[in-house]
Amino acid sequence: MAWDFSTEPDFQAKLEWVDRFCREKVEPLEYVLPYAVRNRDPAVRGYVRELQQEVKDQGLWALFLDENLGGPGFGQLKLGLLNEIIGRYPSAPQMFGAAAPDTGNMEILAAYGTEEQKARWLTPLLNQDMFSAYSMTEPQGGSDPNLFKTHALRDGDEWVINGEKWFTSAGRVADLLFVMCINGMFVVPRKTPGVEIMPEPRNHNHIVYRDVRVPADHLLGPENGAKVLAQRRLGGGRIHHAMRTIAQCKLAFDMMCERALSRESHGKIIADHQMVQEKIADSYASIRMLRLFVLETAWKIDNTSTAEARTDIAAVKYTMAKVLREVSFNALHILGSLGTTDLTPLQAMYAAAPTMGIADGVDEVHKATVARRVLKDYRPHDGYWPTEYFPAKREAAWKTMQPVLAARPDLAQAADSMQKYMASTRH
Repeated sequence: MAWDFSTEPDFQAKLEWVDRFCREKVEPLEYVLPYAVRNRDPAVRGYVRELQQEVKDQGLWALFLDENLGGPGFGQLKLGLLNEIIGRYPSAPQMFGAAAPDTGNMEILAAYGTEEQKARWLTPLLNQDMFSAYSMTEPQGGSDPNLFKTHALRDGDEWVINGEKWFTSAGRVADLLFVMCINGMFVVPRKTPGVEIMPEPRNHNHIVYRDVRVPADHLLGPENGAKVLAQRRLGGGRIHHAMRTIAQCKLAFDMMCERALSRESHGKIIADHQMVQEKIADSYASIRMLRLFVLETAWKIDNTSTAEARTDIAAVKYTMAKVLREVSFNALHILGSLGTTDLTPLQAMYAAAPTMGIADGVDEVHKATVARRVLKDYRPHDGYWPTEYFPAKREAAWKTMQPVLAARPDLAQAADSMQKYMASTRH
């Protein structure tokens, strides 16, 4: 199985196009017309459609979907490289038809939806005529499906849903809610009677489902199949998210280095101070290590499967939050008081790091998963001493070498001399 750090010329050209497109068109639009993708003004909508057509002409629309699901089928490694660019610009994922939570919802619709469900929901979501939210986490159960209480009961040709969901990001502005119940995944139009969106929090909504009735065909995938759908949704998504996080880390790092060369303190630029140099060096190494880890995990998924790479996916998830927290903190300090304001991206990055450590399952759960899976490949040692206990290893080595020493007296004499010498140094 080959391992290569280079990118094919044709795909490298795609990456360079994405970089130019984001710098020259996506970023300026963010500052002039924030949230343009969701803007209902016909003029704004028309301009967004023009830009999105450029993306489609490049074959980069809905780039997260596998080829058998109707997407370009890039694979996780190429997706990672694309998201490393897109993640630098907040509105770029939507401009490429690849923004969460729609991406995961579209993926499970494409994989598990009926043809009628795809026509009713997937096509409008792909065209951004609709937007969706993922309603999974619960106030008490958190992200652990084994503790969920939200359930659906079959009543004739309908399902009746009752329960509460917490941290349904963008639920307030979604057209569709993908609701994870203990006995299935259901597509619930937000305006369905009984869907009550609480006043707070404003962005990550608390939603009460009170006798919410949906037709029987709003069940997505098999009954009792919600956990399978959820894993399909989250596996590759964490790789995309990680590469976008690296993009944010690199943005913070660029700001850090630029500022270090631009400010003076105690008679010299701050880049000449060792504590500043330490922050820059540590940040550089952390970003590079995380990037290689994420790309290796993406490569592993492409060459095996998401299930085979589950340990690394979980490790990537909690590591990216840690690196973002550390790098944004270092950058914030180097920028000084300006870094604590909302006049640069740094404050938002640093504030986002704790959220990242909770969303899609808290870091502690992923760490426990990694530890359990890693320990399966190990066994306890026999007796009192660990495998690498020197006296035991030395004794075993002498036994192994006896045939060689018996056949070669000169080598045996050298070994005996070395043993006497080593014994004298230990006293």
